[in-house]
Parts: sequence; C-alpha cells; structure tokens
Amino acid sequence: MTRRPASWHAATVVATRPETSTARRIELDVPTWPGNDAGSHLDVRLTAPDGYQASRSYSVASSGEGTRITLAVDEVPDGEVSPFLVHELREGDRIEVHGPLGAFFVWTPSADPAPVQLIAGGSGVVPLFAMASAHAESADASPFRLLYSVRSADDMFFRHELTALARDDRLDLEVVYTRSAPAASAIPPGRLTAERLRDAIIPAAEEPRVFVCGPTPFVEAVAGWLIEQGHAPARVRTERFGGS
Repeated sequence: MTRRPASWHAATVVATRPETSTARRIELDVPTWPGNDAGSHLDVRLTAPDGYQASRSYSVASSGEGTRITLAVDEVPDGEVSPFLVHELREGDRIEVHGPLGAFFVWTPSADPAPVQLIAGGSGVVPLFAMASAHAESADASPFRLLYSVRSADDMFFRHELTALARDDRLDLEVVYTRSAPAASAIPPGRLTAERLRDAIIPAAEEPRVFVCGPTPFVEAVAGWLIEQGHAPARVRTERFGGS
C-alpha cells in the first residue's frame, strides 16, 4: 500500500476483551487512519486530568486499508500505560494514537518468492500475527512459517486465529511451550534453544526472509543463533520490546 506520513489521530474504543490472563485485545475506530502495512506500530498517548501525559509504542495486530485498528496489550505491572489499557479502558473511551509507524519491520506482498519465517516470543507475536493474516488474505505464494515461543497454551495471543490459519494450511505453525505444554504435545516444555530453533525453522539454504519479535534477550539470542546457522544478516529483521 502507499505509505502515508504518520500523524496524531483521535481514536474511540469500540470493543475490548481478554486476550490472556495478563493481556487485553482492544479494537479502535480511527476515522482519520490512513491504513497500515502488516507489522506496523503506533504510539498511544494518555492524558491525565491534571494534564500529565504518558506515551508508549504498541504493535498493530491488524493491517490494510480501513479505520479499525486492533491492538493486543500485555500488562507490565509497574508500567504507566499498559495497566490502564488492560484494566481501565472501556468501550466509548477516547485516546490518542500516532502512526502508522515503521517501515523496516513490515511485510507486504513481494516479487521475492523466498519463504518467510516468523519467530515470536510471548506478546512479540502481535506484529507477526498481522503479517500471517495479511499473507493469508493475499495472493502472495511465499510459504509462511511461524515459530512461537510461549509459556503455556493459555498465554498464546491470537490462539484461535493462529490455529485456524494452520488448520487451513495457510500457515505452518510450531509452538514451543517453555513452562507447561498441552497433554497432546509430543515435546515436553522447555526453553527455545539453538538446536530446537534450527530444527523448527526454514533452513538458511532456502534463504528465507526472517522476522523476529519479542523481549530483548529473546530477540538477541535468536538473532545470534540465526547468524551462526548461516542466515544472512540482511535477511533477518528484528524488533524488540520492553514498553510499559
């Protein structure tokens, strides 16, 4: 889509619901929103009655043209913004958003036929979910694979949507459970390692485009393993988070 300059917009909350035990899905109506690429992010600005303002960046879980935006915000207990968004925000509330932001960490249909490998840690799956959804709705023929590292099935963001994409063969999904695995899982819970990563992702020889998102330690470890395993640095794009 044609890239448009970022600006501030008035947004109205049209729906909210729990995403996990610590996160909330938030749908916004933004009449002046110009649309966004899959993987984009925005800034949310809150203003207190005394005029104090706090702003934080969040990935957008939706993409394309239109004035509806979906966010999925995980609470940082001692944060300034996320606890309010998760626990206090209600339908009809108005907030300010600035965007769309990001040009490096986005996916758009491409003439490049190479497969795409997505690697997420925890809530880092949000922009990658946007990419997987956009790909499923496009005519792009590139194979798409997602490796998702998460504590348990109950901690998965977009669990039902990702499962549906995988069931319909629109996404190759593999989940690594780090603390508690479902009874049907053939692999016991455990942290993602370099070996598990190598066995679960598209090989470097196939020259995939790779997108990695999650907490900074997770992203740095995965990015290092990818390079060690032969993936070209120019083919690996990363996004770290630690917002509140």
